[in-house]
Amino acid sequence: MKQTYVLIQCIVLFSLGTTGFAQSGLDPSSTGSPTRRYSIEEATSLALRNNPEIKAAVRRVSLAETKTLTAGSLDDPMFMYRDWGTPLKQPWDLNQAQHMLALQQTFPGPGKRLARFRIGKDDVEVERAQLESLKQDISARVRKSFVDLLRNVDEMRLHDKQAALLHDATDTATSKYTVGKVPQADVLRAQILLTKLADHLIQLDQDRDLARAELNTLMGIDPATHIDVVGAYRPVTVLPSIVELEQTALVHRPELGGLRTQVKAGEDQMHLARLAYKPDYTVAMGYMLNPPGSMARNDYMAEFTISLPWLNRRKHDDEIKQADVATEVSRTDLEARRATVFLEVETALVKVRSAQKSMKLYRDTLTPQAEATFQAALVAYQNDRTDFLSLIDSENMLLDVETSVFKASAEADARLADLERAIGAPVTAKSQLADDREDK
Repeated sequence: MKQTYVLIQCIVLFSLGTTGFAQSGLDPSSTGSPTRRYSIEEATSLALRNNPEIKAAVRRVSLAETKTLTAGSLDDPMFMYRDWGTPLKQPWDLNQAQHMLALQQTFPGPGKRLARFRIGKDDVEVERAQLESLKQDISARVRKSFVDLLRNVDEMRLHDKQAALLHDATDTATSKYTVGKVPQADVLRAQILLTKLADHLIQLDQDRDLARAELNTLMGIDPATHIDVVGAYRPVTVLPSIVELEQTALVHRPELGGLRTQVKAGEDQMHLARLAYKPDYTVAMGYMLNPPGSMARNDYMAEFTISLPWLNRRKHDDEIKQADVATEVSRTDLEARRATVFLEVETALVKVRSAQKSMKLYRDTLTPQAEATFQAALVAYQNDRTDFLSLIDSENMLLDVETSVFKASAEADARLADLERAIGAPVTAKSQLADDREDK
C-alpha cells in the first residue's frame, strides 16, 4: 500500500510538471524578447499601409492615372525628306534634284481626344474601386484573425482554470485514496485527464501561432513575429433590416461602383466609336530647294490631308456594334453582381443573428447551469456522495460550455465582419447587451 501511494504521488508530481507551463499563460517562444501588443484599430491601420496586396493595387491605380496623361495627346509629329527628280543616269548628282523637307502633324476629329481622355479616367475609377474592394477585404480578414487571437487568449485562460480545478480534484482523489475511500482508478483517471489537458495546450499553441502568422502577413510584417492583441469582442447589437443593409450595399460596395464605371466606360467607348465618322486632318509645311537654273531656287510647300471614314463604313459600324455589345455585357455583369451582393448580405445577416443567439444562450443560460452543476458535483464528491466520474463529467461539461461561449462570441464577431464586408460599410446599430468578456 505504501509503495502504491508513493507511485501515485510521483504520478501527480509528473502531471503538475506537464501542465505547469500551461498555467503560466506564457508563450515559450516569446520569452526573452519584447512582444508588441496591437488593438484592432492599430492592426487594421498597419495592414492598410503595409499589406503587399494593397501596395500592388495602389501602384496599379498610379499606372492608370499616368495613362490618362497620354490618352488625349496628339500623335507624334513627323519629319519628311524627299529627293525629287534625280536623273537615273547620274543618281549621285544631287544638284540636279529637288530637295523637300517638311513637318507634318495629324489632328484627330473633334471630340476624339476628349473621349479618349474620359475612357482613361474611367479606367482609373475602375482601378480605385478594385483598390477599395481589396482594402475592405483585408480589413475583414484582419478582424477575423484578430478575433481568433482574442479567442485563443480566452481559451488559454480557461485552460489554466481547468488545470487548476483538475489539480484540486486530483489532490482530493489522492487524499481519499490514501484513506481507502476511493479506488486507485480515480487517481489514474485524473492523470489521464491531465495528460489530455497537456495535449489540449498543444492545440491551443498551434491555433495561436497560425492566427498570429495570418495577422502578421496581413499587416505586412514577418509571419514569425511575436505579437499580442488587446481588445474585446463586439457586443450583441440590434441589426438593421435587410432592406437597409441592401441599400447600404448598393451605395458602398466598391465592386458595384466599379461595374457601374465599366458601364460608363463602355458608353464612352461607344461614343468614341461613333466619332470615328468624323475625319482626321493632317497638316504639313515644308521647304523645297530646287536645282540650279530653276526660276525659283527656294520654295515652300503646304499640304492638307483629310481622312474619308465614310468610305470604310463597314469597319466603323462593326466597331460601334462591338462597343454596344461590350456595354451590354457590363450592364449584365452589374445586375449579376448586384444579385450576388444581396445574397452575400442575406447570408451574412442570417449567420450573424444565429451566432449572436448562440452566444447569448451559452453565456446567459448554459454557463450558469454548468457552473451550478459542477459546484454541486464538487461538494458532493468532497462529502463522499458521488463518484469521481460524475465530478469529471460535470467539470468537462463546464469546460465545453465555457469554451463554447468564447467560440460563439468570436463567431458572432467574425460573422459581423462578414456582414460589414457584404455591405461595404460598418454596421451602425444600437448596442443591446454589453459584452462582459472582462468578467469572464
